[in-house]
Amino acid sequence: MKLGDLLYETWYALAANKGRSFLTILGIVIGISAVIAMTSLIGGIQNTLMGELGFAQARQVAISVNSPREITFDDLDALEQMMPDYEFITGSTQIGTTVGTATTTVENSTVYCVKPEYFVANGSTLAAGRFFTESEEKSGARYVLIDQNSIKEVFGSAEAQAIGQTIRLGNDDYQVIGVLQSSTLMSYGTTIYVPFSTAVQRLGAMGGYMQITGFVREGADIETVVAATTSTVARYFGLSGEEDVYVFSFDSIIKEMETTMASFSLLMGSVASISLFVGGVGIMNMMLTNVTERIREIGLRKSLGARRRDITKQFLLEAIMLCVIGGVIGIVIGLLGAWGLGAVVGAMQPGMTVVPAVSLPVILGAVGVCVLIGIVFGYYPARRAAKLDPVESLRYQ
Repeated sequence: MKLGDLLYETWYALAANKGRSFLTILGIVIGISAVIAMTSLIGGIQNTLMGELGFAQARQVAISVNSPREITFDDLDALEQMMPDYEFITGSTQIGTTVGTATTTVENSTVYCVKPEYFVANGSTLAAGRFFTESEEKSGARYVLIDQNSIKEVFGSAEAQAIGQTIRLGNDDYQVIGVLQSSTLMSYGTTIYVPFSTAVQRLGAMGGYMQITGFVREGADIETVVAATTSTVARYFGLSGEEDVYVFSFDSIIKEMETTMASFSLLMGSVASISLFVGGVGIMNMMLTNVTERIREIGLRKSLGARRRDITKQFLLEAIMLCVIGGVIGIVIGLLGAWGLGAVVGAMQPGMTVVPAVSLPVILGAVGVCVLIGIVFGYYPARRAAKLDPVESLRYQ
């Protein structure tokens, strides 16, 4: 039998039972759409979170020290000399104060007192404006950066033009020179960044650092650096170790996030596989029913010269076509579902934009799975039809 004739016969047989064919492939549609939607959504969320953390933050190491004395910048310089795996070590402190403009006043705002390298270590990204420079920090310049999410609270509107505006901290006015992109992972209300020297001179900030941040050199093993940092810092300050020194890296958070996302993808895939298996059983059931209903047709074909392999091909191709049609519908619904779920996540988490990560290998794999299901669950009914005796088939009522 020619391929064209075989495809025509297959399509005619399926079109003759549209309702039954649709209900049969429903399990395939649900399974494939679930796989596509969830893997795309999970990939999109992972890309969003990884984009916020970025490669720079993967090299960031946070160091908390329960020191009986004030930690100074000289201490950070000394630690940097003792640990060559760090590109630099910086620090920050924070204070709570009132932020005011001509029309608004925000109580208990968080002011981070930092040096310019702090933004490098944290992988901070500018939405507008610029960072303050090292010379501006040393001279105590009255410049500030503001978090993107804080604009509405400080200026009364999220669309307000913050760059160049003046805000009041304590008894002084400060000019906004930069707006930082907000993180959906960490948001702590109104957040302002001030040069460290300025904060010490004008805002009454302590001269030491509350939080130490190290930026690891590219290529260094993060886990080794973390272990060495704990012992080195404890020895430098004369502390007991893990009880007084806590060190963790964002690289470990990223790896944990990747593991969690992979586990969740595996779970979703397992659930969808059950639906695909049920769909495959449904296809086998339909094909067995078709064989029973078309016994006289099979006998007539054989009496006209059709061989066993021709009958096998016909019924096997019907099963495969059912699965492929279900797979195509499932892929379309899955892609639409992924974008819809991404919009829902974005609505539930303001400031977070999730773009589904559509994976071509996943789509090709879905099509391959559909063909495989058609072959596996369609082979037995096809062989059963091919083995029917033509004489007995023609007598069948």
